Amino acid sequence: MGKRMRKIKNIRLHHEGNETLLVMGASLAVFNAALYWLCRDCCIWVFYSVAAVSVILYSIIVNFFRCPLRHYEGDTERTVVASADGKVVVIEEVDENEYFHDRRLMISIFMSVTNVHANWFPVEGVVKMVRHHNGNFYKAWLPKASTENERSTVVIETPEGDEILVRQIAGAVARRIVTYAKEGEDCVIDEHLGFIKFGSRVDVYLPLGTEVLCEIGQRTTGNQTVIARLPEI
Repeated sequence: MGKRMRKIKNIRLHHEGNETLLVMGASLAVFNAALYWLCRDCCIWVFYSVAAVSVILYSIIVNFFRCPLRHYEGDTERTVVASADGKVVVIEEVDENEYFHDRRLMISIFMSVTNVHANWFPVEGVVKMVRHHNGNFYKAWLPKASTENERSTVVIETPEGDEILVRQIAGAVARRIVTYAKEGEDCVIDEHLGFIKFGSRVDVYLPLGTEVLCEIGQRTTGNQTVIARLPEI
């Protein structure tokens, strides 16, 4: 019970949800108040039914914006942690043509609407590049989503000299990407890289020779699950 209580205390709401939660909460409150006024003398059960649905709907939206406080306690040297909660859907060598223009190992994590939507830096280092690209909103698990959907690209150089590319990808439902990374700034694993509203996908491009420590279908916890170990230079 004590462990459960500590976990609850470490969960907060992400500030990206403030406006959505405020507007939706106020709208539902006004709607239900008006419905109560109309139904109080004839069919109060209608009000109670709608109020119950409203509470459930609002709870689901609150769940979307939960933001656990997490701290990685392992060795960060050459360590690559998951940038997001979700499921590993791709592990393969691909041509990366936006920044590297060569072959890279890509690990993709798909975020469902029930996952935490905050994104963490997968490695420590210095942010070398941040780019946002407008695009389509295909389903995030499709291969073409990586290059054709709306997306943000962040390149990080580790203290050992490796360059890692992280790509936040919008999907059919998730249509707002927020990226906090700034070019020239230092970054650490425990910091938020950004936020994707209502799920989607995060791709990480790693040097060939990287040791993969995850597998297809594996569930990941952002800022906790080690997905790879960078090669010795």
